[in-house]
Amino acid sequence: MFRKELSYYFATPIAYIVIGLYWIGISLFLWVIPGEWNIITSGYAQVDGLFHISPWLLILLCPALTMRLIAEERQTGTWDLLRTLPISLSRVVLCKYAAAWTLTAIALLPCSVHYFLVYYIAEPIGNVDGGAFAGSMVGLLFLSATFTSIGLLASSFTKSQIVSFILGAISCFALYWITLQDHYLSMARGVLDLRDVLLFVSITILSLSLSIFVLDRIDKK
Repeated sequence: MFRKELSYYFATPIAYIVIGLYWIGISLFLWVIPGEWNIITSGYAQVDGLFHISPWLLILLCPALTMRLIAEERQTGTWDLLRTLPISLSRVVLCKYAAAWTLTAIALLPCSVHYFLVYYIAEPIGNVDGGAFAGSMVGLLFLSATFTSIGLLASSFTKSQIVSFILGAISCFALYWITLQDHYLSMARGVLDLRDVLLFVSITILSLSLSIFVLDRIDKK
């Protein structure tokens, strides 16, 4: 099921559009659009802007990738067929989640290109904090894992993909603004605190558990 879900993304324009928009958005902010995060105009060899801009793009990217996972299945009626297979509900949810998070992680990989570009244009060459970059990437992976689980939960509540996207985006925005931002920015500075990691993992597990609970209640109706 994991392979099926992942291959579906690449068999349709969804993966290419979402990853492309994320990549273009990051590149524009870092190299083209004037502002504090523009590497060329700032005069500093740093990619801090990448990790300040990415969360706001992920707030839209993750719900866009997850909005169809459950909502589309319920809307087309294939969810009832899926539930007749000898696969537990928890496995179905986890496989769908793993596929969406894997695609999100793939979308984050090109971010390394910006690091190597800055690495070679720095004076002297290599005058970039690689440790901070690595810690920031770990922070983005945890943040994307949490946003993906929230998007999946939103998809469990409705048959409409549009409603699912809106619910997921609003929930991710609110949670990031209220709770996750400080913990993520701590990681973006290269500080890996176990408390920050536990917060992201706890919210992810809670969201997946609620998804399973909601879908179980729907199946019993």
